[in-house]
Amino acid sequence: MDDNGSAYWSATLGLLGKILAIWFIGSFGAGIMFADALNGIKLGGYPLGFWFAHQGSIYLFLALIFYYAKAMGDLDRKFDVHEE
Repeated sequence: MDDNGSAYWSATLGLLGKILAIWFIGSFGAGIMFADALNGIKLGGYPLGFWFAHQGSIYLFLALIFYYAKAMGDLDRKFDVHEE
């Protein structure tokens, strides 16, 4: 693989790693590990830890999907592998 291809895959894997880390922290961290600490805060009448475990993680996942699509489009254009 040439240098441009290696740089493209390195950037792609870096982006994917960051998104997966945010996904893990948002779902496992906020929904399970830090739920007791977050439950002291109320959001819409529900404890924040409960809300993150059920609703917040869904919103986070949707936001990550849209961010990933935009960031991959930008990477594709940067490395000139985009579709016309």
